[in-house]
Amino acid sequence: MTASRGKDSKKADAKRAVTRAKRRGGSPKALAQALPAITKRILGKRGLAEGSLISDWSSIVGEEVARRCIPKQLAFKRSSERREGTLTLRVESGFATELVYLEQQLLERINAHFGYRAVAKLKLLQGPVIDPTQRTRSPLRPLAPSDKTALEAKLADVEDEDLRKALSDLGAAVFSRPKS
Repeated sequence: MTASRGKDSKKADAKRAVTRAKRRGGSPKALAQALPAITKRILGKRGLAEGSLISDWSSIVGEEVARRCIPKQLAFKRSSERREGTLTLRVESGFATELVYLEQQLLERINAHFGYRAVAKLKLLQGPVIDPTQRTRSPLRPLAPSDKTALEAKLADVEDEDLRKALSDLGAAVFSRPKS
């Protein structure tokens, strides 16, 4: 009777493990695979639900053009139809005239990236363009002693030294961000 009970217990444990894995979303996945689902909501607010437009911008339009203009918004006449939209670009003032002459070429490249006529026209907004690779972070404020104590208390149960150090560094960065 104990042998059958042990078998039933193993089956129950296996079933619980499968249920937990399903609830978690299954087996581990690469971050690159999950990123589009994570960023879609954030980028969608800017009309850039297709995050690949931002991430692949320099390969779509070329390095020179990418340094001098960036996509700000992609708007469609009907939200249900993601076709023939207007792509708003922030463009350096001196480059806007040149970009007007390059418009057809850029539209062809952008639409080739999407694989269909997603963008029908460009709207140019002149202003400073900050190269994403040149952005600087605002300096972190010193960690308050009370924050440091709270962080150490939360991490006291973490046994793995490397993990505790990584979590401590992350927590210090979060607590040290300027309050806005």
